[in-house]
Amino acid sequence: MRMATKIYAALLRGVNVGGGRKVPMARLRTLLEELGHGGVQTYLQSGNAVFTTDRGDEDSLAAELGAALEEEFGFGVELLVRDGAYLRAVVDRCPFPAAGLEGRQLHVTYFSEPVDPGRYAALDRAAYLPEEFRLGDRALYLYAPDGLGRSKLADALSRPALTRGTVATSRNWNTVTKLAELTGGDHR
Repeated sequence: MRMATKIYAALLRGVNVGGGRKVPMARLRTLLEELGHGGVQTYLQSGNAVFTTDRGDEDSLAAELGAALEEEFGFGVELLVRDGAYLRAVVDRCPFPAAGLEGRQLHVTYFSEPVDPGRYAALDRAAYLPEEFRLGDRALYLYAPDGLGRSKLADALSRPALTRGTVATSRNWNTVTKLAELTGGDHR
């Protein structure tokens, strides 16, 4: 029995930045189509793809695409797949006043599993003010008023002890909201 067709976004981690690990978006679109997915489109060059399918779940779709990428490019690519409803929920649950911020000031890190608040308990939040973060279910919201490139808190949050054993990939608020819109998770 086939599932109903759903719209998903694939979020690739660490591609097309710097000199290596190039994944051309045209080839990513073709790979998704070759895997039998429809409605494929990419957003920006940083590894965001939207597609429809009537089979699998987030984890199996991520594993399938990850294997295809490794076979095609000869290197592993960590990635997450999230459906439109989840992406909309991330937007709706934002604990910061997103409408009053620039997209470069607010970021979401998506995780492959639920966030364990205990991992962040020892972090001295006051030492990083005015930067702040809040935890969601499988997401972390980061307010960095001077942008991610200058954020000391972003560096602290990406330490291996905090992310060990999980796939984590970040997007700025403009991309977060655009992916929610492209996956049909934007019902406003």
